[in-house]
Amino acid sequence: MVCMDARVQVKGSMKLSFSKMISGGEMSESTFTGPGEVVLAPDVWGDIIPIHVQPGTVWSMGKDAYLATTPNVVRSTKSQGLMKGLMSGEGFFVAKVQGQGILWVQSLGAIIKRELNPGEEWIVDNGHLVAWSASYTMERIQAGGGMFGASHTGEGAVCRFRGPGTVYIQTRNPESLGGWIAAQVPARG
Repeated sequence: MVCMDARVQVKGSMKLSFSKMISGGEMSESTFTGPGEVVLAPDVWGDIIPIHVQPGTVWSMGKDAYLATTPNVVRSTKSQGLMKGLMSGEGFFVAKVQGQGILWVQSLGAIIKRELNPGEEWIVDNGHLVAWSASYTMERIQAGGGMFGASHTGEGAVCRFRGPGTVYIQTRNPESLGGWIAAQVPARG
């Protein structure tokens, strides 16, 4: 929370679960109630967008994407299976939301939205996922051989999304940003 109207009431709670401990999910939660405005900010440099959640549509989120929801949106953590857990970059558990209301997600960098028509496919590098309602499979892609093969381009595990559905991605990859920051820190001698 950045700031809020003085009329808003805040209540904190702890939400302990094994899947949250394994997935790195938030253990504490704040509930804001009453008339007034609450201003939220992303954890790092990036966007915040609202996603309108409708009954019958389940949204999945990247591990750091969740920011807030309105009361009638239910959040849970689900296992995504061994292969997706190993290759997706999101871990073995993924956050899911459903119900009716608004979900706010945050990103590292800008957020790009892609609406997929039935049967349309879109390939996303696994480090750029924010939220999605489309189904996907994990694949390894190989860049061309030689000097600019997969080891030089950084390509490898990707998510192949298939419509209908929507996919939100972030323009920055947290792992790549971490590597860049580490490279900027002077070596201690």
